[in-house]
Amino acid sequence: MKYRIGKAGLIALAISFEAAVAYANTQKSDATTMPATSSQADKAGNKGKSSKAIKAVDINSASKAELKTLPSIDGVRADKIIAGRPYPSKAFLVSRNIIPLGVYAEIRKQIIAMQK
Repeated sequence: MKYRIGKAGLIALAISFEAAVAYANTQKSDATTMPATSSQADKAGNKGKSSKAIKAVDINSASKAELKTLPSIDGVRADKIIAGRPYPSKAFLVSRNIIPLGVYAEIRKQIIAMQK
């Protein structure tokens, strides 16, 4: 029997998988810092040096100014993020149509969704 999954089905599957992974990661630790990736270190001019820890932006508590420091997040998107709070996971930014999937893919390693 053949099954066909359209683009919408694949996107929904990817979002639900990302939400499950994000939920599992929040259960493992409450750390809010993440190591810089090699591409981020290269952009900062740190070739060959040890990577620095970058502070992840919490989408549930960050101010508008903090959200605007993220790539592709302007004032309008920051306002939409703030208005949609709280988020059980960072993947809900896409499932609730707050930001497009391309923008999410760009910032997903720089954001977290801490729970109270």
